[in-house]
Amino acid sequence: MDVDVLVVGAGLSGVGMASRLRRELPGRSVAVLEAREAIGGTWDLFRYPGVRSDSDMATLGYAFRPWTGTTALASGDAIRDYVRETARAEGVDRLVRHGHRVVAADWSSEAARWTVDVEVLPGERRAGRSARMTCALLLVCTGYYRYDRGFTPDLPGAEQFGGELVHPQLWPEDLDLTGKRVVVVGSGATAITLVPELARTAEHVVMLQRSPSYVVSLSSQDALARRLQGLPVPTRVAASLVRAKNVLSSSAFYQLSRRFPGATRRLVRRGVERQVPAGFDVDRHFSPRYDPWDQRVAFTRSGDLFAALRAGTASMVTDRIETLTATGVRTASGEHLDADVVVTATGLELLLAGGMRVAVDGEQVDLARTVSYKGAMLSGVPNLVLGLGYTNASWTLKIDLVARFVVRLARHLDAVGADAATPVRPDVPDDELAPLIDLQSGYVLRSVHLLPRQGPRAPWRLHQDYLRDLLLLRRGPVDDGGLRFSRRRTARAEAVPARPEG
Repeated sequence: MDVDVLVVGAGLSGVGMASRLRRELPGRSVAVLEAREAIGGTWDLFRYPGVRSDSDMATLGYAFRPWTGTTALASGDAIRDYVRETARAEGVDRLVRHGHRVVAADWSSEAARWTVDVEVLPGERRAGRSARMTCALLLVCTGYYRYDRGFTPDLPGAEQFGGELVHPQLWPEDLDLTGKRVVVVGSGATAITLVPELARTAEHVVMLQRSPSYVVSLSSQDALARRLQGLPVPTRVAASLVRAKNVLSSSAFYQLSRRFPGATRRLVRRGVERQVPAGFDVDRHFSPRYDPWDQRVAFTRSGDLFAALRAGTASMVTDRIETLTATGVRTASGEHLDADVVVTATGLELLLAGGMRVAVDGEQVDLARTVSYKGAMLSGVPNLVLGLGYTNASWTLKIDLVARFVVRLARHLDAVGADAATPVRPDVPDDELAPLIDLQSGYVLRSVHLLPRQGPRAPWRLHQDYLRDLLLLRRGPVDDGGLRFSRRRTARAEAVPARPEG
């Protein structure tokens, strides 16, 4: 089967990309391949108690189909329903082939097409087999972590632990925590989401962290959205106002954090001090050694983590694990934490492009040796776009900018009579290149050597700044010197002369 555009992944990114293309490039044929049996991606996979967004829904929602509720941090179920409803409304659900896992893609310069090898997984009305598709544009919207497992560190004594050991990514449907003692290992967004939720039914929950994170309370309801609901303002206008407000406020918080880390640290600390129990050791449990946004800042919904600490249904221990025992966890300081269940909210394993092999004219591409172009394409790889969102703001903000860029790129190819756009590698030494994801989080540091890199300046620099990207991807020239345009049959040798965009 041959299509103009092939989208890999039917999660938040893939549905957004495909919807934008159907709206703005209606003459192009589009197909979506999804390894899972349902639309929703991350929001269909993660089913642990309390799973929710860590970004406000006004910006996590799609610009072309705004989130119209007043909820700021929505539940995983609500987000999954929103993605699926969007897929139905935009006709994307009819384009999705479930149980199709992409294993390899090879670009042919002679044909100016991708040949994509697909593993068709066994399922209802579908026999396990292999398939092959071709396309002109390949959009990879699989995120950057593994879907089949999360990261679990080597826990000494795990074999002698008599309780249940659970990773949030593979949460058992029948796990009942009523009256049980739970230790949640971790300090990131997942742990901060899980602890107050589990504390509702468990006898007691301990959040055991090796080192603290920055934690900020964010209201579960958007105040501006609630006010606008009572006014005679059209729904789309109200959604746009809330979205703009949240983009500006989140951007301001990030810029404040990076430019004035000391002031931000004090601001966050004061917020914590107002909400924890009297006498709580804030220095030990909520004062990270790094600056804000060196790692992601975590948000507690309406301060629910602090409320659980005040109620005594949850507590915090900041220490290293020495070993698991038959009845719990012993820390390096010698404290024993009794546990019936240990939850390893210890992060993810990175896996770019779902682990698919990428080749150009039969020569395999080492993605770690490529350089990102506009945070969307890779040097030396024609007509391939990666759908990667922000690490410091709503994922969807960047995805929609990339989708709009793909539309502009496709129109530009038509205008100049070209079939391929290949990012060139910036002419800088390797020591001037930086990691693609500029975070010091453990899950990034463990796998950063497997990811593409970024250059020292635009268009090869990943700014993590929506307002700058708005100019770069939506307003900046497509032919900015960072792309080489070429025709089929001689796609590597015959360059197409640039001409102004129409």
